[in-house]
Amino acid sequence: MSAAANKKIVQHIFDAMAESNSAPLLESLADDFRFVVMGSSKWSRSYDGKAALLAELFAPLRAKIEGRITTIPVRLIAEGDTVVVQARGRNTTREGEAYNNVYCNVLRLEGGRLKEWIEYCDTALVDAVLGDPADAVAAAGSGRST
Repeated sequence: MSAAANKKIVQHIFDAMAESNSAPLLESLADDFRFVVMGSSKWSRSYDGKAALLAELFAPLRAKIEGRITTIPVRLIAEGDTVVVQARGRNTTREGEAYNNVYCNVLRLEGGRLKEWIEYCDTALVDAVLGDPADAVAAAGSGRST
């Protein structure tokens, strides 16, 4: 696909995420999708496969964030199969703490589907506000509010 077509797909995904709608994102993931959180936070690693992404990254994140997750695109740049998205989060934890990270996302598409997403963000903020993803899952499983 062309850079313009890939940019249009990613713009649609991020426009929906700005409205707290993750459906277009989930519908666009390739089954062998790979999401990499860069840095040295407790969340930083590679989440390989759609199932791992949903269970090991999205589930703990949803357990920590109050309501739906919102990410607002600021700038998109496309070249070939790669789209770079500068974005800002607008979220609050269940404890009432602001979690408004800034992101640089490098997305690679293949055949109109998201194949790889590399996320760069403020990892000190991730650890300070979100803590350990294992704790979020444990608290959600025990019925405690996180």
